[in-house]
Amino acid sequence: MNDSRIAPVFQILAEDIHALGVRTVFGLMSDDTAVFAVTLDGLGVKFVGARHENNAIAMAEGYAYATGELGVAVIGRGPATANGLHAAVAASRMGSRVLVIYGDAAVGGGAVNGIGPDYKGFNAQAVLGAALLLPTNVQMANVEVWGPAAARLIPAGEPAAARQQSIDSAAALLSKSRRPVIVAGLGAHRAGAKEALQTLAEKIGALLMTSARGKDMFHGHPYNLGILGSFSHTMGRRMMDQADCVLVFGAGLNFLTMSFGASVPAVPIIQVDTVRAHIGRWATADVAVVGDARRVAEQLLAALPGRRSSEKPFHTAESLATIAGFDVTRDFEAAHTPRTVDPRALGVELDGLLPRERNVVYDAGNFLGILPYLTVPTPDHLKMTSEFASIGLGFGTALGVAKGRPRVPTVLVIGDGGFLMTMSELETVSREDIPLIIVLMNDCAYGAELHFLALRKLPVGKSVFPDVEFAAVAEAFGFQAYTIRSLDDLRALGPVLGKPDGPILLDCKVNADIAAPFMGEFAEFEARQHG
Repeated sequence: MNDSRIAPVFQILAEDIHALGVRTVFGLMSDDTAVFAVTLDGLGVKFVGARHENNAIAMAEGYAYATGELGVAVIGRGPATANGLHAAVAASRMGSRVLVIYGDAAVGGGAVNGIGPDYKGFNAQAVLGAALLLPTNVQMANVEVWGPAAARLIPAGEPAAARQQSIDSAAALLSKSRRPVIVAGLGAHRAGAKEALQTLAEKIGALLMTSARGKDMFHGHPYNLGILGSFSHTMGRRMMDQADCVLVFGAGLNFLTMSFGASVPAVPIIQVDTVRAHIGRWATADVAVVGDARRVAEQLLAALPGRRSSEKPFHTAESLATIAGFDVTRDFEAAHTPRTVDPRALGVELDGLLPRERNVVYDAGNFLGILPYLTVPTPDHLKMTSEFASIGLGFGTALGVAKGRPRVPTVLVIGDGGFLMTMSELETVSREDIPLIIVLMNDCAYGAELHFLALRKLPVGKSVFPDVEFAAVAEAFGFQAYTIRSLDDLRALGPVLGKPDGPILLDCKVNADIAAPFMGEFAEFEARQHG
């Protein structure tokens, strides 16, 4: 019996995508992908169109982050491929589960002369290295297929325990420590290590911190010191300065986590990661433990003896009272002006007004100083887009996150520079009925560059721009839009923000004089390098 059939390649590939369980793809239609895109949509794989290729790929990456599923973007060839390189490189650096399918020129037939030139000509293979390219004539070619589509994703393996030798080495070091601090990253959260790490902290007398991407993993716990590094508060820094050993689980220890080398005292560091190459990549680790964060924490619990209260100086009533009594709003003196608000005070106020259950997506820029003040339910509800040290990826990523988690409000925090790059997606929000709250941190400048220049006593004029009323623009696209120049303006919107109904944009006019902590840290690091 012959079960074969003749079908065009685009049809078979669309069926394979559907067989993978993919039900949403993102893209910007081009002549070389249009047939494939509408075929996907006809099979029940919804095609969500963006207004720029860069945003389409960012949407796929945000969707993958929010759902844990494969994020798929369908992009045209040549200039369309070039337009999307920014987000494609960022997704690659983040190791995201993203498949980008690009159109491509028809495969040459060997003719000496042909119609030309090819204005979309572009050596995508050389630039992309690993990509799925769909030459137009290959898409349209008929092939013989046997049976239904059988594509599948390979499931992840079982979490790995560490070698006993490395556990023994870590335990020996910890047995000499009296003031250990445990630092957890997003990898620890995704390994389900929270409970094991809290139990380990209790057993060895440790305090708890996180990387920025692990933010709020231990929120509300009596041993929680918040974020380590550039986004740390004064109490967290003060307690870390007393540490005699640091135990890191699933965190990369990049320059922001390490405050350019200043956030951790000169004490032994034990670093735990599933990938050996990640250990010691950005900061020296004295003991490397290769294994799953939860499994390693459980192994250490079994290997380490309990301690008396007198052997846990970080857990004294005085220390715990200091942690419990800390108020982050006392860490700064609000610097409002008659027409702008202090971004830190704005963050504190927003934290109480926005829905408690929320996703928060950040673009990049000086406004990231707001990050410590906006809490999230879990680290998986926080998405940063600064892996490529660039602005302009936040909007698309937020749309993907919102598509992946439509029942949880998504908040995009973005500067006016990144917003102006991507504001065409306001139309996508309205067309696709995407639930989104945009907090536009509008300092009328490229804020990071402004402070970069100011710290070097150089003219800042070229980094400053006119004050644009973005609320009026957003209203034209169907947003509820408001201009915020004071905390009273913001507080008046409590009912609107608490139960959002439809897309919202807050054009928050923030004081451009407030530099994020990492700007000063970078200047100090640069001075040390050239000193």
